[in-house]
Amino acid sequence: MQLWEMDIPQPKEGEVRVHLEAIGVNFIDIYHRTGLYALELPFTPGMEGAGEVDSLGPGVKEFAENDRVGFAMCPGAYAEYVIVPVKKLIPLPGGVSFMQASAILLQGMTVHYLTHGLYKVKAGDKVLIHAAAGGVGRLLVQACKHFGAFVIGTVSSEEKAEIAMEAGATEIIDYTKKDFHEEVKRITRNQGVSVVYDSVGKSTFERSLECLRPRGILVLFGQSSGPVPSFNLSLLARGSLFLTRPSLAHYTATREELLERAGEVFEWVQTGILKIRMDQTFPLQNAQDAHYRLEGRASAGKILLLP
Repeated sequence: MQLWEMDIPQPKEGEVRVHLEAIGVNFIDIYHRTGLYALELPFTPGMEGAGEVDSLGPGVKEFAENDRVGFAMCPGAYAEYVIVPVKKLIPLPGGVSFMQASAILLQGMTVHYLTHGLYKVKAGDKVLIHAAAGGVGRLLVQACKHFGAFVIGTVSSEEKAEIAMEAGATEIIDYTKKDFHEEVKRITRNQGVSVVYDSVGKSTFERSLECLRPRGILVLFGQSSGPVPSFNLSLLARGSLFLTRPSLAHYTATREELLERAGEVFEWVQTGILKIRMDQTFPLQNAQDAHYRLEGRASAGKILLLP
């Protein structure tokens, strides 16, 4: 990645220009940079940010200049200014700062659809959450605990175990010391869990399947260890298991759904259901360092870029 000086972009019909105050760093940015999710080169990374409306394209009536806004799943955020389609733009409540919005929108809406839209977590459910101290993982722990689930989290260090426990995990497994599959069997008395939330991918996939109870669901929503290789679908037959590879874009496909999810996430933040943990902020020009930290799994919370 290199820092470039470019002309300030101009919004077209149905678009606004946002002067960014904070930018969220997410694993999808790394997938784009490495080509795992291929984009046409060159491109500006970044899918999440918040700031003030700076300029309106023709015909835009829903927003005005200086409105406080945020967005997620809209490319080009590693910049001082970004063009955002009106349909992707989210107004910020008065009590939510730019940094909070950039830290919670993409990951918070991911947690919302994972626990509401894809599988509705309920009291008594046993759930397994990989990378439980990471950005999405820690929020998932909090949400599932709030809904009354028995939460098992995997981590890679004592420090991260403390973070996951603080977030509300019932049981913690350090996967560098113990086999998480064997531990899940022990904890659940061989019954298995209702759902596995797996953002790791290649290195956890097969054992995640083995952690499920009959008719359980494996939610593969990331691949920080690499993409899952081809596998025999008959593996699902051993417990009539379900497997899904979802995307936030498909769960915010309409403006109504986007605003509903974002609105509830902001409510969760303001009422304390979700507590944001900031890991580190970097100047925009040091975006490479932010990627090294996230990609190296050194972070415990949200990483932001500040223009």
